Amino acid sequence: MTSDPQLYITLALSGLAGLGMLTGAALSGWRSWLALKHRELAELHRPEVAATAIPNAASRIELADLKERIRKLEAIAAGVDL
Repeated sequence: MTSDPQLYITLALSGLAGLGMLTGAALSGWRSWLALKHRELAELHRPEVAATAIPNAASRIELADLKERIRKLEAIAAGVDL
């Protein structure tokens, strides 16, 4: 095995350069992801979007329950046995 210091320096610098490029790419991706989430949050807090926002799970369950109750009341009014 050779103990050429120039080989070790070249390998170390190549590894360091590769690590730097990988870190730069990861940082760029992280910033882009944060910008995306920031835009999503800003979009949700706009007044015209807030009024048409998707209801949460509890309100959807409550709405489904009310629809079921209305269906049963309509069936009773029509004289249908459930």
